[in-house]
Amino acid sequence: MKDTWRRILDQSRPHGWVVEPLALELLGGAGLAVADFAWVRDIDEAAAAAARFGYPVVAKVVSPAVLHKSEVNGVEVDIANPETLGRVFERFAGLEGFDGMVVAEMVAGVELIVGARIDYQFGPVVLVGLGGITAELFRDTRIRMAPLGEADVAAMLAELQAAPLLTGFRGRPGVDMQGLRRLLLDFSGLVVEMADEIESIDLNPVICNPERCVVADARIMLTRDEERGTRDERT
Repeated sequence: MKDTWRRILDQSRPHGWVVEPLALELLGGAGLAVADFAWVRDIDEAAAAAARFGYPVVAKVVSPAVLHKSEVNGVEVDIANPETLGRVFERFAGLEGFDGMVVAEMVAGVELIVGARIDYQFGPVVLVGLGGITAELFRDTRIRMAPLGEADVAAMLAELQAAPLLTGFRGRPGVDMQGLRRLLLDFSGLVVEMADEIESIDLNPVICNPERCVVADARIMLTRDEERGTRDERT
């Protein structure tokens, strides 16, 4: 696995960050559950991927020049047919640095954010909280130093104000808590292993329902070359 993520990071270092499909490949290779997706570079490939996943699907632009896809309207959800998918592809193709498109399955459930930062004083820290478009609105998050243990994960989830959404609320079923705990533990271990190579990782959203918890989007920010391997000297 280390050879895989090192290859992806080396490939991405000229841009300073890892584009979504490569980030999802890295996470999936590390054992994290990832939503089904395909990185496509023409309309025929896009249509074939959507047919495989089943409509509706999500489409997202891939470009090393587009760090925040929402700023360029680079995400389209609930695509219901090949005609709409083709129009979306053509629109994305006009964006700066276009390098294809992610076509992914639509997953419904509670949206969480899972993230990590490398703090120069404390080292790797992991965050979990309510995610999606509500992340900045509610700021319902909990943070712990990595690596996480099972007790850390249980406490972080229990302390969230949104905890009832995970365990079951007003007749609604809870989510796959075992899958969510496993994802957080595996993510924590990966962050510790990659700490010298990254500045941050954001998984937003992680979508959880009663059957599973999967990473639906990911962004990995890399350390600058001059900072690699120097963190221990600063602390």
